[in-house]
Amino acid sequence: MIRKVFTEDHELFRQSFRTFVEREITPNFKRWEQAGIVDRSMFTAAGASGFLGIDAPEEFGGGGVDDFRYNFVISEELAYAGVASAGMGITLHNDVCLPYFLNLTTDEQKRRWLPGICSGELVTAIAMTEPAIGSDLASMTTSAIRDGDHYVVNGGKTFITNGINADLVITAVKTDPSERHKGMSLLVLERGMPGFERGRNLDKVGLHAQDTAELFFTDVRVPVENRLGEEGMGFLHLVDNLPQERLSIAVGAVAAARQALRWTIEYTHDRTAFGQPIASFQNSRFVLAEMASEIEIGEVFMDRCVEALVAKELTVEEAAMAKWWATELQKRVVDQCVQLHGGYGYMLEYPIARAFCDSRIQTIYGGTTEIMKEIIGRSLRP
Repeated sequence: MIRKVFTEDHELFRQSFRTFVEREITPNFKRWEQAGIVDRSMFTAAGASGFLGIDAPEEFGGGGVDDFRYNFVISEELAYAGVASAGMGITLHNDVCLPYFLNLTTDEQKRRWLPGICSGELVTAIAMTEPAIGSDLASMTTSAIRDGDHYVVNGGKTFITNGINADLVITAVKTDPSERHKGMSLLVLERGMPGFERGRNLDKVGLHAQDTAELFFTDVRVPVENRLGEEGMGFLHLVDNLPQERLSIAVGAVAAARQALRWTIEYTHDRTAFGQPIASFQNSRFVLAEMASEIEIGEVFMDRCVEALVAKELTVEEAAMAKWWATELQKRVVDQCVQLHGGYGYMLEYPIARAFCDSRIQTIYGGTTEIMKEIIGRSLRP
C-alpha cells in the first residue's frame, strides 16, 4: 500500500537518515547495549547531520520545518534497523523534550539553550516519575521553594530516559506543595548544579542501549530564569505536550511490529520442519496473515494521526487511542513472532528476542494502557 502521508522530500530524508543509522548507530549498537548507554558523540553526529531540532528555527541551528512527519521517519527507520533502544535518545530529544523548549521559553532561554540542543552538545531529558508514584503526577513530592531569585529543589526522580547523558532536565516540581495539579511547575535543571546528582543507570529488562537513571536533588538552587512557562501551570504544560509524546511511542510501536513481521516471514520461509518451510503450514500462514492485516490497519491509523498532529488537530483522546492500541499490537505481534521462531526466538543472538525484551515497556511508559483507556472512556458522552 502506498502511504500518501509522505512526500518525496520525506522519502529523501528517509534515505539520508537510513545512511546515518548504518554509519553511526548500527556498527556501535552491540557495544552500546553491553555498556547500557550510547556515546554522546551519537548526539553531536546527529546534530551535525541535521537530524536534531528539525522544527527549531534556523537561527538557532534547527531545520526550521514544523512537520512531525520527519520525526515519524526517524522513528520508523530506527525500528526497521532494529536499533530503537540506541535511537530512543534522539526521539526523546526531538519528539518529547524539544516542544517544551520551543513553546515555553523566553527569547533569552531560546538563545541560551536551543543552539546546543540542535547541535547535540546539550542532551535533554524530562523528569516526571518518582519512586513512590507512577501515573499519579499530582502526588509528586519533589519540591521547589522560592528563595529570592532561585528555587531550592529537593526530592528525586526515577526511570528517567537519557538520565545519565542529559545536560538539561525538564523537571516537574511542586512550587506549592499544598496544591495538587495547580501546585506543579517545570524547571530546567542543568548538569553541574550543586546538589544535583545521578544515581544508578538502571538495569532494565530491555532497551539496554538506552540510559535510564535515578536523579536526586538536595538543596539544588535553580535560577528563576530556568522556569519553563508560568509558575503553577506545569501540569497543563505537560498535558499540552503529552499527545505528541504518545503518538511518537505509537508510531515506533507499529514500525517495530512491521520489522518483527519481516524478520519472521524471512525466518519461516527459510526454516523447515517435517520436510517443508514453516511458512507453508496453515497455522503459520494464518498467524502471519493476521499480523500483516493488523499492522496495515495500524499504519493507516498512525498516518491519520500524524496528519492531524501536523494540522494541529490531534486530540488528547486520539493520541491515547493510538498509544494503547499500537503498543498492545507491538507486544502481541512480537510475542507471536517469537513463537514462530521456536527455540531460536528465545536466543538473544536473534533480533526477534531483543525485540521481545524491548517491547514490554511500551504499554507502561508514556501512560499505561489502563490510563489511556481511562482518558478515552471519560470523553465518551451521549
